[in-house]
Amino acid sequence: MKVVEVLKFNDNELNDLGYLKAFKSDKRSFFEYYLSLLFTKHIIFQIFNTKDYNAYSIKVLLFFFNFSSCYAVNALFFNDDTMHQIYEDEGDFNFIYQLPQIAYSTIISYFVDNITTFLALSEDNILQLKQDKKFGDLKQKSKRIKNTLKIKFILFFIVNIILILLFWYYLGCFCAVYKNTQFHLIKDTLISFGMGFITPFGTNIIIALLRIYSLKKYNKSNKIIFKLSKLLQQYL
Repeated sequence: MKVVEVLKFNDNELNDLGYLKAFKSDKRSFFEYYLSLLFTKHIIFQIFNTKDYNAYSIKVLLFFFNFSSCYAVNALFFNDDTMHQIYEDEGDFNFIYQLPQIAYSTIISYFVDNITTFLALSEDNILQLKQDKKFGDLKQKSKRIKNTLKIKFILFFIVNIILILLFWYYLGCFCAVYKNTQFHLIKDTLISFGMGFITPFGTNIIIALLRIYSLKKYNKSNKIIFKLSKLLQQYL
């Protein structure tokens, strides 16, 4: 029974199928596919995904790292102009003024998080082995993938520890010097972090609509729509 379960396609495998295979094999509804996107791409849903091949503890660590990086990147954008604006606003939070800073912080945090995510998650490597049809050198390939994952995890923990220490050292210094701006920094961070949470709910609806529509009928135009949905799925 366990072997049968392992051999079944998980969400990532179904989502990565080519157009012809997806048309034949992927019979999920819009809602099922939409949920699969959330469970494979959204940082909160990922933690509770029990059908992937990523370590639960590492997914939790990624969540805390993402928050730390978002907090630190937001602090980097507090300069003399920002301090002057806070003074002019008499300490009130000026959302319109802070909005560009929040947007920049969200984008930069996204790229930083992608680097650590690549090092932390093991699913892509394990799926390479699972999808390999040549069973002759399976033992060697599994050993090679195991070694690759060891290197990735070691690099992840080294990078994670160094960056976390740098983040919290900088934040500690910043908050000690600029005590009156802590409220603004925390608010910026929570908004920026919240944007990272909320955005996937909207983008994944667009991706799901394109894919489900393209799989209704097999033709060239729908194939282009399917490829577009896969492109958006990969980069959004």
